Amino acid sequence: MKNYEPKEKFVKRMQELLGSEKDVEEFFKVAKTRSKKAIRVNTLKIKPDDLIERLIEKGWEVKQVFSNYPEILVVENRLGPGELGNSKEHILGYYYVQEITSMMPVIALGLNEDDKFLDLCAAPGSKTTQACALMKNKGVVIANEIDLKRVNILNFNLQRCGVTNSVVSCHDGNELVEKLQKLGFKFNKILIDSSCSDEGNIRCNPKTFLEWSEGLLKSLSRKQKKIAGSAVELLEKGGEMIYSTCTHSPEENEEVVQYLLDNYDLEILDIKLPLKVRKGLVEWRGKKFNSDIKKAVRIYHHDNDMEGFFLCKLRKGG
Repeated sequence: MKNYEPKEKFVKRMQELLGSEKDVEEFFKVAKTRSKKAIRVNTLKIKPDDLIERLIEKGWEVKQVFSNYPEILVVENRLGPGELGNSKEHILGYYYVQEITSMMPVIALGLNEDDKFLDLCAAPGSKTTQACALMKNKGVVIANEIDLKRVNILNFNLQRCGVTNSVVSCHDGNELVEKLQKLGFKFNKILIDSSCSDEGNIRCNPKTFLEWSEGLLKSLSRKQKKIAGSAVELLEKGGEMIYSTCTHSPEENEEVVQYLLDNYDLEILDIKLPLKVRKGLVEWRGKKFNSDIKKAVRIYHHDNDMEGFFLCKLRKGG
């Protein structure tokens, strides 16, 4: 895996975000290491203990990371190229290859069997399949993806994992809102795992260093505000939503949450996760945010030896 050097402006931003020089040094040190592969047991098809037994028989070294979430596994030994994705167990849908921090939004949302759940940016299906497993294939799930090519991948993964309680749609946020509002349909749980600058995934995709720019952050922030605002229109009163990204940029995180608070009747809820997290920012480069945004969580790769993420949980008032 080739490592790329970060741009000077990116280094400066991380210094501002992290503060401590030692913290910054550790961040960039860990950024050049390879993360362990994580998988999520698809409990719609197999129990965690049964899958672990099968994988151990194959010579894999697997470990359950959290006692409260037995479906989350880490593969400790180095596998051969393509072995993780080409195994019989993967093809049969017994597990999904997914970063552990990527599993946190669905865990934080706290889904139940009778929920009406919208995954607004669903492809390739990691969080949708996770949600459907937690809901035990009950309730109602709409998985939306604007990119038609990615819809095909989404459909494949839903079928592979044995999901039967979902409907796939291909619309941008505003179109979907308009269509569902005409039907009088709303959701009590929504996930907006937005496309972002991917700063949290530099360990597995170091090319992010090359593609990164402050202009990109601003452009993405505008799109994120638009799609997140669309989602709020479909949320029931008292309903809950997660806004998440796999980036550290405040423009794509706290600034988007502030936009939602300024324009909609929303309150921020506390999040409890089985990881080391840091509080959301209440100020960035002269911009002051609502003090409750500190309830959002920032996850850095050097705190957990995992990938980076941002989550904020909101509830609609009225």
